Amino acid sequence: MNQQDQHIFDVIVVGAGPAGIGVGVALKDAEVENFVIVDRHEVGASLKRWPAETRFITPSFPTNSIGMLDLNSIAIGVSPAYSLEVEHPTGSEYASHLKAVAEHFELQIETGIDVQRVAKVDDVFLLDTPQDTLRCKNVIWAAGEFQYPNLGSFPGAELCRHTSTIRSYEDLDGDNFVIIGGYESGIDAAYHIAELGKTVRVIDQNCPWKDESSDPSVALSTFTRERTREEFFESQVELIADTEIEAVTRKDHEYEILLGDQSTLKTCTRPLLATGFAGSQKLIIDLFEKREDGYPVLNEHDESTITPGLFLCGPMVRHDNHVFCFIYKFRQRFAVVAKQVAKSLGLSGEGLEEYRKWGMYLDDLSCCGEECVC
Repeated sequence: MNQQDQHIFDVIVVGAGPAGIGVGVALKDAEVENFVIVDRHEVGASLKRWPAETRFITPSFPTNSIGMLDLNSIAIGVSPAYSLEVEHPTGSEYASHLKAVAEHFELQIETGIDVQRVAKVDDVFLLDTPQDTLRCKNVIWAAGEFQYPNLGSFPGAELCRHTSTIRSYEDLDGDNFVIIGGYESGIDAAYHIAELGKTVRVIDQNCPWKDESSDPSVALSTFTRERTREEFFESQVELIADTEIEAVTRKDHEYEILLGDQSTLKTCTRPLLATGFAGSQKLIIDLFEKREDGYPVLNEHDESTITPGLFLCGPMVRHDNHVFCFIYKFRQRFAVVAKQVAKSLGLSGEGLEEYRKWGMYLDDLSCCGEECVC
């Protein structure tokens, strides 16, 4: 995309992962035509960087024939279970699914475009890249979080290795591991390392493996809980709950982990961080008001309250206590965003009403948050 070909897009979607591809399909269904999806790498790039052993914790079933979407679908009429024939796909498998969806819906995608800054001048957004400046009337930020790990939780965190940088657990040297963080990625790492016959200690400031919430955004998923009952997991993994990490230091070839009660753990193997992700929204957070937890404040259309025309899409979306961090959650907001964009362009967006029938159009958040009773 060079300067002479440049014009003002109606919409630029930043990010070609599940959120970017999914909202791109919704824009097409809303009859928005003048838009482009941009990514600094390729379609599904973050998913391809997952550890080889890591799989989706949400199961895929080809249920479209009975009027229910596959939990991992990002568009009506598609199912990764059907196309991949896998119930819990790997990141690479799902990336291939995303690429097929993008090709099927003929989405315009430009790769190799690294958006480094977003600004708004009058009614036009300027997206600065190393090559040039892109212009548009609306921006949908769907750049995700995996490539933006949380690395600064405590002094000495830089001495540790974040699990998002591991390409395969088989590549790790050592026999005794300490993992800091006991939510999904921490337990996933512990499972695969223990499966290799190694011992693991998992430390968490809370106790997610015993949280009684039915919301997998808060407690461990059923898929993960089941794996913790494997014999090798129970014998080789020690779960240490309600324990703060004060600092990590290194002396010679040994790491020392100072805990909140001033006791220490020592290991000759580099500690692993499973402390979550800072998220890509930090790159544009100045264009949003911030919640107390640091996430962007959004209006009912997932739009910035201080920068009209800037929308957030994907696992970073928060409304009150509702966390939209899984595909089956954040896909329910694609139509909400696409409808508002369509309205701003003078389009009706009527084609999005079909999304309601498939549980893909959640515009009433009062129905969220009900716990299971048994």
